[in-house]
Amino acid sequence: MNPVLSMTKAPPAWETLSARFEQQHWPEAALYVVATPIGNLMDLSLRAWYALGLVDAIAAEDTRSSRPLLQAWNIDTPLLAAHRHNEREAGAAIIERLAQGQRIALISDAGAPAISDPGGRLVQDVRQAGYEVVVVPGPSAAIAALMASGASTDQHPAFTFLGFLPNKQAARQRALRQWQSVESSLVMFEAPHRIISLLEDLSAVFGDQRQVSLCRELTKRFEQTVTLSLQASVPWVQADHHREKGEYVVVLHPSQAPGLSDDAQDGAQDEAWQSAQRLAWMGALLSVLSTRDAAKVMAKALSLPKDECYANLVSYAKTYSRP
Repeated sequence: MNPVLSMTKAPPAWETLSARFEQQHWPEAALYVVATPIGNLMDLSLRAWYALGLVDAIAAEDTRSSRPLLQAWNIDTPLLAAHRHNEREAGAAIIERLAQGQRIALISDAGAPAISDPGGRLVQDVRQAGYEVVVVPGPSAAIAALMASGASTDQHPAFTFLGFLPNKQAARQRALRQWQSVESSLVMFEAPHRIISLLEDLSAVFGDQRQVSLCRELTKRFEQTVTLSLQASVPWVQADHHREKGEYVVVLHPSQAPGLSDDAQDGAQDEAWQSAQRLAWMGALLSVLSTRDAAKVMAKALSLPKDECYANLVSYAKTYSRP
């Protein structure tokens, strides 16, 4: 039985849940990639809790940062260091343990390992060595920010995740310019001491009227999400020194035509589509009929004056080469 559960005096309902955990598939000689809370320790999933108590060792990005979480959940599994500077060596040590049939978990300081955090190379090495990788999903700062901001849509793509951008201004602006034509929301991570610089660069690249959601301290006691224009974003941060503390998720909203509501934009798009369709239709008519006969067909089909249709067709013939 999982040592975590054995230490708990379980009520009858918990005994049923414990039995369900034990009935699930927990392969040996496997790497368990486990998402951990991004702030609130209560966000650890029951499956993640069970897995972290079941494995033989936990590879952590920072063992000091991970201990409070494990202690809060009464997990005493041994810790291994697996960070950005020793990822290759840690991977080799983990593969040796997997060869012995052990289960090893991989966690980051917060959120999902290998997503803007170390772990990607280690997962690849384990897979290439022929061992199974089991994913235990959970909290995600990027998804939490999109939920809080309402900036994601059912359009494709729903959002674009940029993670951490380069630290230097020139490189950061160059990276941002690659996404100027993307119509989805852009999601970025940023440290508090660089948040103002990032907002200034976003304004320089995308214009100061673009809407942005600033999400800080997500799931923690002083969680805060605000949506405002890029022009107003820097003054908002500077208005309270506490706002230059705590990790940020920045969500740049999709652009909208100036002064147009969503309904107006939809109407403009419909009108553009109809215009394109009419041009294609006129070209098809003129490919088989004279201008006068094409005007008769067009007038009857669209319930428009024949003279107006004739004038449109003449204008089309002058503007576009006839097939």
